[in-house]
Amino acid sequence: MARGTSEDKKLKWWQLSLLGVAFTIGTGFFLGSHLAIEIGGPAVVGAYAIAAVAAYLVFDRLAQMTASEPLEGSFRSYAKKAYGRWAGFGSGWVYWSSELLIVGSQLTALSLFSRFWFPQIPMWAFAIGYGALGLLIVVAGTRGFERLETGFAVLKIAAIFLFIVLAALVLFGVFKTAAHGPAIPKRWLPSGWTGLWAALIFAFYGYGGLEALGLMATRLEKPEQAPRSGRVMLFALGSVYVLSIGLVLLLEPWTSYRAKESPFVVALADYRLVFVPHLFNAVLVIAGFSTMTASLFAVTKMLVTLSSEKDAPPLFAARRGGGEGKPWAAIGLTAAGVAASVLFAFLLPDTVYEYVTTAAGLMLLYNWLFILLASGRLLKPNAWERIKSGLGMALIVLAVSGTWFHPVSRPGFFISLGFVAVIGAVTLVMRRLWSRRSTEQNAIRFPAEIKAEADQRQAGYDRYSGKEPAR
Repeated sequence: MARGTSEDKKLKWWQLSLLGVAFTIGTGFFLGSHLAIEIGGPAVVGAYAIAAVAAYLVFDRLAQMTASEPLEGSFRSYAKKAYGRWAGFGSGWVYWSSELLIVGSQLTALSLFSRFWFPQIPMWAFAIGYGALGLLIVVAGTRGFERLETGFAVLKIAAIFLFIVLAALVLFGVFKTAAHGPAIPKRWLPSGWTGLWAALIFAFYGYGGLEALGLMATRLEKPEQAPRSGRVMLFALGSVYVLSIGLVLLLEPWTSYRAKESPFVVALADYRLVFVPHLFNAVLVIAGFSTMTASLFAVTKMLVTLSSEKDAPPLFAARRGGGEGKPWAAIGLTAAGVAASVLFAFLLPDTVYEYVTTAAGLMLLYNWLFILLASGRLLKPNAWERIKSGLGMALIVLAVSGTWFHPVSRPGFFISLGFVAVIGAVTLVMRRLWSRRSTEQNAIRFPAEIKAEADQRQAGYDRYSGKEPAR
């Protein structure tokens, strides 16, 4: 299994934390949170706290495996080591498919945000532009990608803190409105417990990206610091998510968050802060583009890893110009996925975001389960660690099963099942092919090995008996 070389490990632990923020904070939080609020009501604050706990439990296991043995393929390599080639193959392709769905989700969201300024331009035109720009960044290489994502991370954190400051000023009466004003919600579970259950998937989706953090962890100067990077990142994200969503629900009734607009813009709309809609829309574009580019990078990297380990056609690992060249075939397949996403944005502008967001979130959770299961075999956990892994699995199953309880999330569940069924069928076919090849290779190799061993024994006997002088 390929490991990151010493020259590659250039990241400090805090830089990896920042990259994790860049990978994670995107339209899944800035825009997808309106779906969580719409379905779950004010109690969705608790859903974000639950999702933070689950994300920590998953990344803690992934980081421990990385610290023990950093592998280029990260979670899919650990699945392969724990359960065999079929697990690595399935995990890798499930992740590849989920990230491709995320690209479609982000392109749709980016197009919606951009139409705030240019409503006359169709969504597909924006999708083409953003997709092409993201691919150019992937082609530019890892170093430029890291610098760009670190800058985006700082901007996104600054935007959330700006919202928190503005919300605090509203609560203290500095900014006033003739509308209702800030108020504590009177009903926390307007849709009942099933509504909160159904909203969990969108809260979990807000933490999607920790898998890409695992892929980047091999670039740490000290891989044993991967757990620290994850703890800092997830504690910061969980705190900021819960606080900002709580403020959103204090500033505006939860029933206001029904349109395809960011709750952070809607929450401040009544306070006549002229710069707020434009500023936050710019932040939303940056956030969406950042996570979309991270997904493109992850999709391409995973495809190259799959190909190098013979779990995808070898041409996807080929680099023109040697080891430092670009994997153009892998980039080309990623570009084809972007084109398919643009087509979805064109054909299904009113429904694609909800469906694709749900499906992408679910497929990420399927990989979270792979991570927890693989860690159980590779890390030899003690009783407390087994309890934590079991709790993580239970929370993931809770989020997945909740998609049955709402018409917005249910189609996404079936889309994710369709992807998993196809990948599962291909995996079964490949297992038979691998088994057949192994049998054929053994049939050829074993006679040769037997003859070599016999020759070696005879040579030893000859030396011992004096027929051949000992060396």
